[in-house]
Amino acid sequence: MPKLLIIEDDAAFCQMLQKFLIRNGYDVDESFTAQDAKTKFKASTYDLVLTDLRLPNYDGLQLLSDIKEVNPKTQVIVMTGYAEVGSAVEAMKKGAYDYISKPFTPEEILMQIKSALNQETERQLDSAPKDSHKSENLVVDPQDDRVVIGISEASKKLHEYIKLVAPTDMSVLITGESGTGKEVTARAIHDNSKRNEHNFVAVDCGAIPKEIATSEFFGHVKGSFTGAVEDKKGHFEAANGGTLFLDEIGNLSYENQIQLLRALQERKIKRVGSNKEIEVDIRIVTATNEDLTEAVENGSFREDLFHRINEFSVEIPSLEERFEDLPLFADFFLKKANRSLGKVVQGFSGDVKDIFKQYHWPGNLRELQNVIKRAVLLTSGDMVEKAALPKEVYKSKESNAKVDNFSKADYEKEQIVKALKQSNFNKSKAAKLLQITRKTLYNKINHYNLDL
Repeated sequence: MPKLLIIEDDAAFCQMLQKFLIRNGYDVDESFTAQDAKTKFKASTYDLVLTDLRLPNYDGLQLLSDIKEVNPKTQVIVMTGYAEVGSAVEAMKKGAYDYISKPFTPEEILMQIKSALNQETERQLDSAPKDSHKSENLVVDPQDDRVVIGISEASKKLHEYIKLVAPTDMSVLITGESGTGKEVTARAIHDNSKRNEHNFVAVDCGAIPKEIATSEFFGHVKGSFTGAVEDKKGHFEAANGGTLFLDEIGNLSYENQIQLLRALQERKIKRVGSNKEIEVDIRIVTATNEDLTEAVENGSFREDLFHRINEFSVEIPSLEERFEDLPLFADFFLKKANRSLGKVVQGFSGDVKDIFKQYHWPGNLRELQNVIKRAVLLTSGDMVEKAALPKEVYKSKESNAKVDNFSKADYEKEQIVKALKQSNFNKSKAAKLLQITRKTLYNKINHYNLDL
């Protein structure tokens, strides 16, 4: 019988939810305060914790880190009645399985709990010895934190790089277009490393105001500044022994870059307001969709930090570059959407498959996943039909059909030339307009033999 802990300061709601879950076959404990909860999850092992994001006298995100520090395998679902999607997403980056907004129905929370517990079971099966004949034609799942191999050469090469670098302690810089699955790759590196029993902490550097970045990275002590009502661990301490993933690292201010470099060099940190040094043992994985070499050249990114984080680099291919994998990704995201939405859609109509092949997917895997989830929600029959797709996806095919001999390559060449003209042939600006890296732009210019 799965063992659950509910952390909720609303006693009546907590007890009602506890009774409902007990009736559905779960062993459920309750806590009305963070302190009581900390005592319980340190004394007992829970399969899943259901916690309110807002608790009196304690930060819900910090409590999530506390839970993961005690037992990284415990699944956590965050409840919020504040419609703060940003905080809920941040909770997921810190290791929460998912979030659910209040008010919710009993069926909704039951589905979430079953899905979270099923995922942990699958993860345990994945870590067991595998049949050497098992198929390797698998997919990347950004939400379930799995990386598996596709059939394209680009996907196979990516997987080889992951297998090569994961067992080491080298710092890894992941580059690629937006939506290609950089965090998924970072987690795959962690999951295949000797640190996989410890925390994987993901941080979106672009979402941290520079004024509080020091506290976010290194923590603070009570009273060190206005609003510091209690001691708080930073991301470095939360990731101790494991992996710290810094997404969009190019967005860090120059001052924060200096602090980060010092921490990486010395492997020691100080909380804000404290003189005590704390040793940390972490692996750094970073990601960006910018050209950091150009940022180094123009002085906005420190060269010494760049070399520190770039012991090994991995470029994630765009969906266009691994187009053979599109059916695999589509089928996987369909199953995922069915599970998330409680649907049983069987597949895609022939027309939809053709539209998927014609569309150029500028948003990569993230766009594909969103399009499929929306389509599943709108589908009442067994198959996803054209009417369930956003107009921009199928209109692209229709406009292409109106032009004779207008191939995908012709379209791409036209877009590259248009972007270059619009940016006055500044390749860095053109790459940003096209939502690709400068390296990818150079490769495409050479591939199409564009005379510029």
